Amino acid sequence: MDIEAAWQFPIEPPPVDWVAAVQSMLDRLDAVQVGNPKATDLKESRSPQGDRSRWLAQVLWERGWRDPRTLAGWLSAEHYQPTGPEGFGSEMAQAIARLVLAHERGDRVAIWGDFDADGVTATAVLWDGLGQFFPRGDRLTYFVPDRLKESHGLSRSGLAALAAAGWQLIVTCDTGSTNLAELAIARDLGLEVIVTDHHSLPDQRPDLVALVNPRALPIDSPLASLSGVAVAYKLVEALYQALPTVPQQPLAALLDLVAIGLIADLVELRGDARYLAQVGLQHLQKTDRPGLQLLLERCKKTGDRPSDIAFGLGPRINAASRIYGDAHFCIELLTSRDRDRCRQLADQVEAANSRRKALQNDVLWRARSRLAAADWSTTAVIVLAEAGWPLGVLGLVAGQLAQEFNRPVVLLTLEGDMAKGSARSLPGLDFYEVLKQQTHLLDRFGGHPLAAGLALPVANLDLFTQALEREVRQRCPARSPQPITADLTVTVADLLLDRGRALFQALKWLEPCGMGNPAPRLLIRQVRFQNLQVRRLHLGSQKLRYLHTRFEIQDDSATEPFPGIWWDCLPEAIPKGSCDLVAELDFNARDKCYQLRPLAVRPADRPLVRDLAGTIPVWDYRQGLPAAELPSPTAMLWVDQCPTRWEDWQQIARQALDDQRPIALTYQPILEPSPDRTWQTLLGMAKYLSRTGQTVDRAVLSARLALSPQAIELGLNALAAIGLNPREQDGHLRFQPQALDAMETEATTRSRAIAQFWAIVQEERFHHQYFATMPPAALQDLDPRLQPR
Repeated sequence: MDIEAAWQFPIEPPPVDWVAAVQSMLDRLDAVQVGNPKATDLKESRSPQGDRSRWLAQVLWERGWRDPRTLAGWLSAEHYQPTGPEGFGSEMAQAIARLVLAHERGDRVAIWGDFDADGVTATAVLWDGLGQFFPRGDRLTYFVPDRLKESHGLSRSGLAALAAAGWQLIVTCDTGSTNLAELAIARDLGLEVIVTDHHSLPDQRPDLVALVNPRALPIDSPLASLSGVAVAYKLVEALYQALPTVPQQPLAALLDLVAIGLIADLVELRGDARYLAQVGLQHLQKTDRPGLQLLLERCKKTGDRPSDIAFGLGPRINAASRIYGDAHFCIELLTSRDRDRCRQLADQVEAANSRRKALQNDVLWRARSRLAAADWSTTAVIVLAEAGWPLGVLGLVAGQLAQEFNRPVVLLTLEGDMAKGSARSLPGLDFYEVLKQQTHLLDRFGGHPLAAGLALPVANLDLFTQALEREVRQRCPARSPQPITADLTVTVADLLLDRGRALFQALKWLEPCGMGNPAPRLLIRQVRFQNLQVRRLHLGSQKLRYLHTRFEIQDDSATEPFPGIWWDCLPEAIPKGSCDLVAELDFNARDKCYQLRPLAVRPADRPLVRDLAGTIPVWDYRQGLPAAELPSPTAMLWVDQCPTRWEDWQQIARQALDDQRPIALTYQPILEPSPDRTWQTLLGMAKYLSRTGQTVDRAVLSARLALSPQAIELGLNALAAIGLNPREQDGHLRFQPQALDAMETEATTRSRAIAQFWAIVQEERFHHQYFATMPPAALQDLDPRLQPR
């Protein structure tokens, strides 16, 4: 645990009128929500009404809520007006028109899914939903790539197999938006394609039936943050509306699957995404799917909490493809009505999850052992490589170590002369940019600012490690630990109200929690730990070993203690005497009691924690300024140029916090050309310069093509491979043509050079798009005082 990090928590209570408004809102919700578990549990709770409104009002105020009129629809799904599938516009209309035609003509439809939890549940939604219109097996099938043999997205071999088998229309889910080459192959094979996805869009719309993707919508659209399973659900919803007399199963029967995919995929739960997660959790609690019932039994969950998905169902669904590669049986588990068959499949999933845990724990133990044997205190980045490490769990372990050691981590498995693995960073350090500086040492890489996959020759590993260390130090010369934050200060007496149930149910109104709306953190000051008991568990056939410390805390506000459990922590790690504790309040379904789950602890004699008062609003005007109530221009920090690095965002955040000025995002996404068009532009420039004898600077090429110097270098390599040799003199490039038949370069080498340039262009375009569409909530990773409005 890191007790050196700054502690930030609210000192001032929210205004009295805000607390009163929240109290009034809860009273009205209680009055109309008969049967709602949140309202019913609160009515049965023996805590004073003022306590729950005070607690909830404090958290909402700290998270930027100011208008109680918009609160009811956020707190309660019954008060939210969902957006219909027509919100996707013409693309959805085109998709439905083609599906209606397929239904009328008897066309054969194939679902192309994905192997993660969002993709698996999306495939199951389409299998059940489209199965109401197309006989399953004869006119409807599904295909999911093998995780251990193939990658995400469409593939040439898969498309050819479907075409040869006589399938006519493909409907993707959670994939396909940027598979331009494969979509062209599908067209050549006579296949029509409807893409439903939520990942990045291509620069130009490909030639296909429809592209239903929320990224094409305005960023403030209620549909903008839907995950793949939710987009698939909206497609089925639209087909139900178009052919209302055909389905025999109610549309709502799909909502349990929708909640699983939404929460497991870690999308921002706002607008319709939050609504669908809320109603989906209600359906998950009473699901009649044998497969889900059996999975919930095995992870000892009830399905009423987002954590039941995040730490129970989601990892199990993901483990199926991590261990077996093939996820088809997992879709059968989610959709079959044969309980005996589902029991067999659930046992397979449970075995896969146990194996995943064992592999993850083995790699984590080995990595920690190596780290313990060396002094890493002065190292800016951790790079570990070892033969035999399973590739599928390296990203999970790297994420654990990055949080534990507060620095980026790269874990690699050695396979012959290649090293392959995953990298995880921390908020504020764009590791994609770090890796991009090392393109000359890498065979391939890709990812996002906080996570990446990579491969490189083992011979380059030492140079790569040194280069990473130098690059990270330049970007983060003195990285501070992530601050410890809390939303609400409580006492042990508060916790003891109704044995923890009162506070738990009051804060449950915030659920489902996730990105942009994290689980509430409690600060309990000047507590004493007592009755510490360490327990070691051996679970399952893999004999996985876990340890945790059970404890009680007490303070001067009460005569009784309150219980807690701290996983993977020994009593020796807990300070003696009076302490400050940051924890989450959770319900232990096994022991049927409420418990604290600590996140951080420190001796209470440390200096007073920092005040979070004076949060900085972040206004998102990327879709245009409001017609009225314009803020004073001098009172705002206007961001009119799209930042492309985390360092740019850090500078903006520091300036806003120093000046105490709200941030206004007004920049527009940059419409950048596709890799193919970029290559054609570069090739045309090189041919023109070669023909005219003119020269050009690298900086001009970089600016003209909107590419990094590393991408330009790969572009020059590709030009050299096809006979347009760049020669540099005094900083100027001149291109000297050479006939291909006079060159020793093989066709495969030329193709590979062009492909490498295409790959880095595609990654950079994707990276720029990420920042252009990044939700304001992501800025809270830089500083929790930055509050989206």
